[in-house]
Amino acid sequence: MCCDHCCAHETSCITSVPVFKGMDEADLQQLQKVTRSRSFDKGEFIFREGERSETLFVVNNGLIKLTKMSSEGKEQIVRLLFPGDFFGLFSLLKQENHYMNAEAVGSSTVICYIEKKDFLNIMEKNAGLSYRFLLAVNDRLYEADESVGFLSLMEVEQRLARALILFHDKMNAKNGVFTLPITKKDLASYIGTTPESVSRKLLSFVSQKLISMNGRRQIQILEVDQLKKIAGIS
Repeated sequence: MCCDHCCAHETSCITSVPVFKGMDEADLQQLQKVTRSRSFDKGEFIFREGERSETLFVVNNGLIKLTKMSSEGKEQIVRLLFPGDFFGLFSLLKQENHYMNAEAVGSSTVICYIEKKDFLNIMEKNAGLSYRFLLAVNDRLYEADESVGFLSLMEVEQRLARALILFHDKMNAKNGVFTLPITKKDLASYIGTTPESVSRKLLSFVSQKLISMNGRRQIQILEVDQLKKIAGIS
């Protein structure tokens, strides 16, 4: 039997993931029974590239970065995962090794996980859930295709604007205010530029009165629509 604290994590994991919505009460209870949770410290890996696992992971609290290492040993952030996002599906379904690293960014990161046999058993009994997962995988493929264009076709200013809008939306910013969830070095890796370029472009946004900055990490978006226009988001 799980502790009250752990059960709370596992229940909130299930209710926070969009693909689990719409399940009937019996299926939700069954899913909760096979869901476990674990806390990770900042810099701790959930899994590393090349490792094998048969587990579906869900971000309950905190932030995860998925990264790949270049042949020169340089880290490239491929994707950022926020609460409610799931990952590890490729290795789970294809029975192949993970092709990226998954690392906790914050010090209070909580991950929920479901083993393959339990997950597939529930999927087989719930056609609606299976369909929603197919849609979710399709969305991932679309996002992956979009991210290629995101890095290769857009200017740094556009990429940075997109990242700021992402943080604003995912972190439920109140009055447009949020704290950058990653360092400027990681932000630079995420949008494919240098930390110096990130700093220059942030100052440019400040001078244009699109954003304001309080300290090194706190940002307030003053002109959301204008920033979306720069980012190419309709």
